[in-house]
Amino acid sequence: MKAYEFTSESVSEGHPDKVSDQVSDAIVDLFLSRDPTAKVAVETLTTTNRVVLAGEVRTNNGTTVSADEMIAAARDVVKRIGYEQEGFHWQKMDVNCYVHGQSTEIAQGVEAGQGLHTEEGAGDQGIMFGYATNETPEFMPAPLVYAHQILERMAEARHSGASPQFEPDAKSQVTLQYENGRPVGVNAVVVSTQHKETASLEELRELVRPIVAGVLPDGWFPPEDKFFVNPTGKFVIGGPDGDAGLTGRKIIVDTYGGASRHGGGAFSGKDPSKVDRSAAYATRYLAKNVVAAGLADYCEIQVSYAIGYPEPLSIYVDTFGSAKQGVTEERIAQAISQVFSLSPKGIRTHLDLQRPIYAPTATYGHFGRKPGTDGTFSWEKTDLIAELQRLVN
Repeated sequence: MKAYEFTSESVSEGHPDKVSDQVSDAIVDLFLSRDPTAKVAVETLTTTNRVVLAGEVRTNNGTTVSADEMIAAARDVVKRIGYEQEGFHWQKMDVNCYVHGQSTEIAQGVEAGQGLHTEEGAGDQGIMFGYATNETPEFMPAPLVYAHQILERMAEARHSGASPQFEPDAKSQVTLQYENGRPVGVNAVVVSTQHKETASLEELRELVRPIVAGVLPDGWFPPEDKFFVNPTGKFVIGGPDGDAGLTGRKIIVDTYGGASRHGGGAFSGKDPSKVDRSAAYATRYLAKNVVAAGLADYCEIQVSYAIGYPEPLSIYVDTFGSAKQGVTEERIAQAISQVFSLSPKGIRTHLDLQRPIYAPTATYGHFGRKPGTDGTFSWEKTDLIAELQRLVN
C-alpha cells in the first residue's frame, strides 16, 4: 500500500500490567546485584490492594534474597510510581511472596557442563525478533515513539506537581498517515488518563493538549474531532484497583508497537540467560546497526533456539525490499554471524547484560532508548556500523 494509516499504543508506568513488569524487574535487579549469574523468573499479579509474587530463582555464589526483601522491593516500586489511593496504596497493600528455588532439571539443561552440551545452553526454546527502521532518529516506528513520549511527559508533569490532576494510570494511542512507506502526518491521537475526582474532562483535555503538541512534529496536531481525551468520560478508579495487572501482558508496547513481528515471549521478570529477553535485545541491536549502517531502510531479524542448545537453530533477515543496491539479505545474515555471537553466553558477554540494569526497561519500551553509562540499554549502541559496512559492501 502506498498510502495507509498505522496505529501504535503505549501505557504509562501506572498501568496495572506495567506496575507488574516494574516489580518483576526490580526483583531481577535485586538478585543480579547480589549474584550476576543468578537465575530469575518472577511473575507479578496486581489487583485491589494486593500484589502476588510467584516464580523460581537460584543464586550460585552463596548469597540469598529473602522474601521480605522481595516484598520491600515491590512496595518501593509502587511508592515510586505514586500510588497512595484507597484501592491501591504502597504501604497498605498486602504483598504475598510465593517465589521458590529453580527446578534442577531446568538447571541441568542451561548450565555449562551440566547438560548434553559442554557450553551453556539457551534457557528455553522459542523464536525472537528484532527490528529497526530509519523513519525516526531512534530507529523505531514513529507511532510508538510518539505514544511513549506523550505518556512520559505526562508522568513528568504529574511527578513534578505541574499537573496534579493526573493520576498514575494512563494509555495513549497515535495514528499516523503514511505515504510511500514514510510518515507524513497524524490522523488521530487518543489519551486516557486516570485523574483526580475534582478534575473536569475539559480541564484534562487542555492539560494534555500542550504535551501532545510538544511531542508531535510541527503542524502534525490532529483535527479537533480526532483528538480524544478520556473518550469514555470519568476515569477516577484506575490502576490495579480498576483492572488486575500481570507481568508480560504488554509485549507489543514493549517492542515495536505492532510494526514488526513478535515471537511471543515477554521480557520483564527474566534474567539475561533467558533468550526470550537477551536474544530479543541482541536481534534489535543487530537490526539497528544494519539500518544505521545504511544497508537498508528497514530490517527485521529472527532467531530461534532449543532449550539447552548453545547456538541458534536459525537466523533470518528481512529488509522488506529496502536493502541498498548490491546488498542482499544473505550477505547481511552472514555478516551479523561474523560480528556477533548469538549464543546465550555470547549475547550476555557482548552486551554486558549480567548487571542490575533492567528496572528502566519496564516502562516506555525496551527499545529506542539512549544507552546509559551504567550499562542500561547497551543493545541500543551503534558500534557495529563500520564492520558491517566492510563485510557487506
